[in-house]
Amino acid sequence: MIRWTSAGQGRGRIALFAAAALGASLTAVPGAVAAEQCFVAKSMIAAGDHWVAHGTDLAGNSWQNGTFHVGNLALVRTTGVSNHKTLPWAQDNGYLLQSDPSRPFFPDFQAAGEAYLDLYSFHPDALVIADVRKRVADEVASVERGDAAYWDYVDALNMAMPSLARIGVMDGSEPTLAAMRKLFRSAEKRLFDDGLGLWRRDAGSDAYWSRGNGWALAALAKVLQVLPSGDSRRPELLRVFEKMANTLWFLQRRDGFWNTDLLRPWNHGGPESSGTALFTFGLAWGVNAGILDAGKYRPTVDKAWEALSTKALRADGFLGYVQPVASGPGPARAGDTAAYGVGAFLIAGQQMARLTPGC
Repeated sequence: MIRWTSAGQGRGRIALFAAAALGASLTAVPGAVAAEQCFVAKSMIAAGDHWVAHGTDLAGNSWQNGTFHVGNLALVRTTGVSNHKTLPWAQDNGYLLQSDPSRPFFPDFQAAGEAYLDLYSFHPDALVIADVRKRVADEVASVERGDAAYWDYVDALNMAMPSLARIGVMDGSEPTLAAMRKLFRSAEKRLFDDGLGLWRRDAGSDAYWSRGNGWALAALAKVLQVLPSGDSRRPELLRVFEKMANTLWFLQRRDGFWNTDLLRPWNHGGPESSGTALFTFGLAWGVNAGILDAGKYRPTVDKAWEALSTKALRADGFLGYVQPVASGPGPARAGDTAAYGVGAFLIAGQQMARLTPGC
């Protein structure tokens, strides 16, 4: 049941669905927290409200907007406060994914599917995820025919892998999960440096990009949280997740951020929010799930969240230092923001609220 009351400036306060209605694929704080009592919640609401009021290119079903709306629904689950933007956005887009016949399974086009799957927990109408289901089914058939080499850039892991995992688990579809594994292994073979515990953005890159590795860590966390404990795919995903976590623990800057070029701190030095937020989400989820040692990683995520919420986030809710759209390390200025940066901040906040006393 949803309960609406006044919350000012057109926002409503939502009583969250019962845990069964949320579904196992979603990590929810047990009950909405009172924003006035929780600094994490306050920061999340401020960031979400500022983006929907002042953000750019809000209408399309792009990967940027998909990433934001995944965060926006994490905001609802954590705080109980809705800005009433995700459902109209999805409806206006007909619950459809982007498409291009010349590249039918381009991962970026599938990113909105994760938001639709989240929305489905609030609005369990088959239409909400009908296009996601069809795309996944077509993709599984294509992989089974031998086409499994197109996750050739690290962003693909976050754009497509969570939807495959969630549809596979939801439907009890072994072929879907097997296809996901084939695609992941193809990407891992070409892009993951097992010794470093980091991913190259693509086969032609010699840099280890913060946001690219953030996409990978976030994707692993999202998939691990939905795969059943006895699933045969968990150990290999856990191995990569834990390797990444240890490397990122070592590479964190003193100010709590991570460099946009992880191994070349002199290259585009300065704070960067999107990679840092994705790392905060993944590492905090690992602590919350009991996968990562809290004694080691809790100080890391606390420092990262402090950097994000006090330096990157302005008092008016503007989230800065978000590197613009790119395919590798680059500069990020205080005045740079983007939908995906805000979305990453919001999913990080969801996990930090679970770690924060009083939230």
